[in-house]
Amino acid sequence: MSKPVRVAILFSGRGSNMETLAQHLAKPDVPGQFVLGVSNRPEAGGIGLCTRANIPCAVIDHKAYDTREDFEADMQKALASARIDLICAAGFMRLLTPEFVTHWHNRIINIHPSLLPAYKGLNTHKRALDDGAKQHGCSVHYMRAEMDDGPVIVQKHVPVHADDTPDTLATRVLAQEHVAYPEALDIVLEKLASQQP
Repeated sequence: MSKPVRVAILFSGRGSNMETLAQHLAKPDVPGQFVLGVSNRPEAGGIGLCTRANIPCAVIDHKAYDTREDFEADMQKALASARIDLICAAGFMRLLTPEFVTHWHNRIINIHPSLLPAYKGLNTHKRALDDGAKQHGCSVHYMRAEMDDGPVIVQKHVPVHADDTPDTLATRVLAQEHVAYPEALDIVLEKLASQQP
């Protein structure tokens, strides 16, 4: 029996995707273990989720650093000390340097609220509505140096309704994010678990 894959979750906000992943990783048949939360915002609501779940949480405030490299160096220390195998970015609102992403090649995944490669970046729901898109959704992908780039693992589609607002569309997409991320995580965990000694 291979050891469980040790997972860190990066987040900046309330942590709804992190909570979904944490519940999934707590299942006995999932070959991963949530061992570290990392937040770049001391006021992030997700920190409380980690506390309640007894998961260590490293709060590394990006505003306390002069450069992204210094910020990421401390993040790397926290990840290394927790012996992390896989990083899940879940609402982590910082662009990571190419060096960081390359170091974690195929061991860092991200969720994005659009059907990539459409609508990279911010305000995806408003942009989809402004374009008159008939379909919208979310993508879980392997992170690459370019923003919101990399091989897609799972996508979920959501129809766009004539009376949608960015908020109503966001609510339906978020519900699908909570389906897509555990599915994608299972695919990646299976690959990583098969490579474990």
